[in-house]
Amino acid sequence: MKTATDASPPDRASAEGPRLWSVIGATGTGKSAFALDLVEALRAAGRDAEVVGADAMQLYRGMDIGTAKIPAGERRGIPHHLLDVLDVTDDAAVAWYQSAAREVIVSLHARGADAVLVGGSGLYVSAVLFDFRFPPRDEALREHLEAELDRAGPVALYDRLRSADPAAAARIDPRNTRRIVRALEVIGQGNSTHGGALPATQTLWHPRTRLLGLQRDRSELVGTLDRRVERMWDEGLLDEVADLRRAGLEQGTTAPRAIGYAQALAEVRGEIDRREAISQTQVLTRRYARRQVSWFRRYEGVTWMDGATAGESLAGSVV
Repeated sequence: MKTATDASPPDRASAEGPRLWSVIGATGTGKSAFALDLVEALRAAGRDAEVVGADAMQLYRGMDIGTAKIPAGERRGIPHHLLDVLDVTDDAAVAWYQSAAREVIVSLHARGADAVLVGGSGLYVSAVLFDFRFPPRDEALREHLEAELDRAGPVALYDRLRSADPAAAARIDPRNTRRIVRALEVIGQGNSTHGGALPATQTLWHPRTRLLGLQRDRSELVGTLDRRVERMWDEGLLDEVADLRRAGLEQGTTAPRAIGYAQALAEVRGEIDRREAISQTQVLTRRYARRQVSWFRRYEGVTWMDGATAGESLAGSVV
């Protein structure tokens, strides 16, 4: 059976037919709300459209406050795909996401609807938009590396990765053991590099792709992000984390490391107090936003807009 990843998009010579829109930008720039405005503008112009999530942490059921997930009642009746599809004990793997997202997009296009891909997880977005291929899994090698991780610790494996592929090591948090193991697994299969970066040649997977980027003044964005983190605690992030702990959050490999959730967990365990948890989350969120800006700025052919006003003149300027 042909998978979504292998599916051939429509004829590249054709300018008509359903489109793939991608709304990109740093966290806090207003992507989720703008995506709703875009869908409404498309529908007003006679094109049906639905939203496809591209946020790695919004894939998880119950991770709502800390991911700024738009509540179901505030989605204006617009279907959203790839939200709440994983348990917190599941591993969010980009290769799996690529196939799942493309399957949704192909399905939407098959019934004549545009797809609006929205999210700030750079590698996830790139995996869908571009001709981005992932090396296969080697379960035996992975088990060997995981056993070595238990025996020697993450520092030893990270040092080995840094020697084998300095560029890949520079992109990976030394504490992220899952990505360290995966990188060494890929290299161990004979690949010259881990490849977890934007492809050098940005060949689009779908011929009718439009890239819309949202940006904000740096000082304004920092203030927005800091206030949003404070609201997360005010709106009950600790209660949400308590519920997620009962669902197995701490047994997961990806979810418990999410920015905000890791700090809330530390507060719940009594390792840090509320002020420190909020401060750490603010620092990490600002750092993450900088990385997102750097990542998406390398995209070619993006229409960049001010996130504060992008939705106001949407129909005339973009659709």
